[in-house]
Amino acid sequence: MEFTGLDYSYEIFMPAQNIAGALVELAELAPRPHRVPPLTLTMPGGDQVIVPFTSNFKSEPVDCSASSTLELDTSIMFGVDDAVREFSEVRNSEIDELGRIAIGYVYLTVRFAPALHPHYASLQFTAATSRMSRMFERSASIRSVFTGLTVASGGVCCVLDTESDTLQICWLNGRPTQETVPGPRFSNYRDLVATWPG
Repeated sequence: MEFTGLDYSYEIFMPAQNIAGALVELAELAPRPHRVPPLTLTMPGGDQVIVPFTSNFKSEPVDCSASSTLELDTSIMFGVDDAVREFSEVRNSEIDELGRIAIGYVYLTVRFAPALHPHYASLQFTAATSRMSRMFERSASIRSVFTGLTVASGGVCCVLDTESDTLQICWLNGRPTQETVPGPRFSNYRDLVATWPG
């Protein structure tokens, strides 16, 4: 997948067995009615999950039972705050009854066994444009949706990568945080991973 300009991302880490449930939780954040046909995913272990997204902009079933990664193109409902409003130039007709608007495409890479912690899996949501990247960094609503998804999926960590020398930690082991890697507590990424259970 080719990106130009800024491509900031949120990445959520969770025990590998939680990944199917995390995708089900993510599907709940999709716009309704769904804009694309349902996509059937066969997960490592054989579970099937149906999501209202595409994979490489196609809706054919995807068998990732023997894959290390999965690529999805998602559209996600986010609450409208100043940063979201500025990005999307919101019209009232687009806001749902919960005060949210659909933002897409947000590119999702699922890693079933990241190298630093093979018992974990991750969902990495990457902004499609530089403008979306800046919204990712500025919006409290965007951060809230991704930390909420971390909680709902039993995730242990959520980080924001702004392509700088430091990663921003948004959620760690059951609580919100504003620490960084490197920072006072974690000199490197491996130190952060060492705090995860198991």
